[in-house]
Amino acid sequence: MEWQEYDASKIQVLEGLEAVRRRPGMYIGSTDIRGLHHLIYEVVDNAVDEALAGFCTHIEVVILPDNSVKVVDNGRGIPVDIHPQTGKPALEVVMTTLHAGAKFGSGSYKVASGLHGVGVSAVNALSEWMEVEVKRGGFIYRQRYERGKPVTPVKKVGRTDDNATGTTVHFLPDKEIFREINYKFETLAQRFREMAFLTKGLTIKFRDERTDQEMTFYFEGGILSFIRYLNKNRTPLHPPFYVEKSVNGTLIEIALQYTDEFSESVFTFANNINTVDGGTHLTGFRAALTRTLNEYARKQGLLKESDPNLTGEDVREGLTAIVSVKLPEPQFESQTKAKLGNPEVKGQVEAVMSDAFSKWLEENPREAKAIIDKCLTTLRAREAARKARDLVIRKSVLESMTLPGKLADCSIRDPSQTELFIVEGDSAGGSAKQARDRRFQAVLPIRGKILNVEKARLDKILENNEVKAIITALGTGVGEQFNIENLRYGRIILLCDADVDGAHIRTLLLTLFYRYLPQIIERGHLYIAQPPLYRIQVGKEHYYVYSDEEKEKLLQKFKGKVVSIQRYKGLGEMNPEQLWETTLNPEKRTLLQVTIEDAASADRTFSILMGSSVPPRRRFIQTHARKVRNLDV
Repeated sequence: MEWQEYDASKIQVLEGLEAVRRRPGMYIGSTDIRGLHHLIYEVVDNAVDEALAGFCTHIEVVILPDNSVKVVDNGRGIPVDIHPQTGKPALEVVMTTLHAGAKFGSGSYKVASGLHGVGVSAVNALSEWMEVEVKRGGFIYRQRYERGKPVTPVKKVGRTDDNATGTTVHFLPDKEIFREINYKFETLAQRFREMAFLTKGLTIKFRDERTDQEMTFYFEGGILSFIRYLNKNRTPLHPPFYVEKSVNGTLIEIALQYTDEFSESVFTFANNINTVDGGTHLTGFRAALTRTLNEYARKQGLLKESDPNLTGEDVREGLTAIVSVKLPEPQFESQTKAKLGNPEVKGQVEAVMSDAFSKWLEENPREAKAIIDKCLTTLRAREAARKARDLVIRKSVLESMTLPGKLADCSIRDPSQTELFIVEGDSAGGSAKQARDRRFQAVLPIRGKILNVEKARLDKILENNEVKAIITALGTGVGEQFNIENLRYGRIILLCDADVDGAHIRTLLLTLFYRYLPQIIERGHLYIAQPPLYRIQVGKEHYYVYSDEEKEKLLQKFKGKVVSIQRYKGLGEMNPEQLWETTLNPEKRTLLQVTIEDAASADRTFSILMGSSVPPRRRFIQTHARKVRNLDV
């Protein structure tokens, strides 16, 4: 476009909710399944805000057979009187205007978790239709919208029984926006469970009429119940510690419990939003925890004068904790609300935690000693771990000179264009090395099953040759020295046999990444390759199939014809051409990206699958064995 043609007429103003439909990702993150789930979360968040304000005790979420979703709450009901600024009913203003809602004023909500008033109107814009019914002042009111625009006025449609109040939002996501409308019951249920944990005394009932699944969540103990849930399959060292206190309008809740595990499981929330990158509340909690334990250990003579202080790393091993803050004006450091930025919260959390935890340690000397003993064991192991880690880091710094001998590296050095296949077994590794495109595909064969990192400290983990080879090849380092910027490959792809042993090795590798290299998963770098189970020959044509169900469908299609079936017991049985054609070729292969949709749920799953306790693992496998062929973290 010539600069002369660029005038005021070229500036486009998007009216009302049109901006949301034009750029949905800006408002709900994406238009895949996560964005689809986000629509439900936004509506439920509004109901939870009513609960946080003390007006709602029951929320019901229903997925109907036509894929529409209904959310019913017994809160105060959205106001329906005329809004003074716009001259329209308040309900219509809230449902059709961005940045309109009681959360912007003062007094209606002391605390709110939704998208600052953007939420429900954005859901309306991205729905084929939406109907809202409000019970308020003894009457029932209703309004219908299509793609964000009102198609009926706010109408009084009846009277309520017993002066009931509340809001019902019923909507159908728009097929023009979302490629596929297919909700995941487990993902939604986990989110609602979390909301119920964080809002003491709130009942959330979730029903999926497509599959007749139903769950109800209610936790009188709040985050104390959350801690017990997370540690159900671990061995606790003491009963949970809990404190709840309000400081200058900020409600602070902290629960913690140490177990005999080696990993840390700490989850932080601000106004019920999972702040996965932490923030000022996490900083305050960690500072108080470390200082309080050091002061107690010195006072009781458990730390001698010559002993160094316990570090943050020492006091976090085996710790499970929830830090939840609720405040009137949360400041988040990004649009995704992953990190809380309010500076005053650090001091508030630190003061509450220090005071309450000091008293608890004094009043529970046996439990306090068990915690300090755990920390001292970690302190002694830390020096050994540092030496082992430094060795691995020193090796990776020297780049290709000291990369693992069995690594077949690629020639391109730009990480955005490269991928590393971690391949189980030397035979499959040899096949993959021949099959790969040497320009951008690197192959690292690993021998046998790596160490189960769920049951070992970092020093022991780094003594394992296979783990050392993986970390050296990645280039990021590990533990406190981990740096994602040094990752040598854009995609890390786990390539294992499609049998029980292969599944076990894949789970061991996933556990390593989840516990010690989580940013690789969070940044979307980790994938699982999908090798075929069968090669089916029909005349001159051949087909690769990836499941028994797919095989049966294909065999029915070729009834009466001569069919040759080859079952791949392992990757080593495939020649390089077949491996390239099915699993390595970016044009044809299927990769599963590993994501952590819900960290608390993933944390508990890894504890069940890889921890010491056998009965919960057996129950988990019996429950899920028929549902999945690959574990989706």
